[in-house]
Amino acid sequence: MLHDEELSILRDISQSVAFADDRQGKMGQLIADGYVMKDGDLFELTAKGVTAVEEHAAALGASEVEQASASSDRLI
Repeated sequence: MLHDEELSILRDISQSVAFADDRQGKMGQLIADGYVMKDGDLFELTAKGVTAVEEHAAALGASEVEQASASSDRLI
């Protein structure tokens, strides 16, 4: 299972965002686990990495909907 920091790195890569050198240590593990591949100086998500980012986004979206629903229920 991916940790929040690893998911953050995957999201940054998917959005073509550069990230700090202190996160480079995690890249080796993400590459070894098959989430990321290196293409020259750039990193790209593999299909597995894309799926992980999409699933995480869907899970966040579902929890936000649940929180909004709970908040509106309290107002009634």
